[in-house]
Amino acid sequence: MDQNVGTFDRLGRVAVALVILFFMVRSGKSGFLNALLLVASGALFASAASGTCALYTHLGLSTSEKL
Repeated sequence: MDQNVGTFDRLGRVAVALVILFFMVRSGKSGFLNALLLVASGALFASAASGTCALYTHLGLSTSEKL
C-alpha cells in the first residue's frame, strides 16, 4: 500500500491517541466505552506508524508529501 498520511497528520493522530489513553487511565474506569476508545486509539497509532489510512484510501484522499 502507498502511504497516504503525511507527517503533520501522523503527529496529530499520535497526539489524539495519547490524549485518549491519558483520560482513560486517569478515569480508572473500565467498560464498553473505554474498550471502544482503546480500539480507536490503537487504530490511530497503527495508521500513524504505517503511514496509511484505510478511510483515506477509500475516499481517494492523501495528506502525504509524495506525489
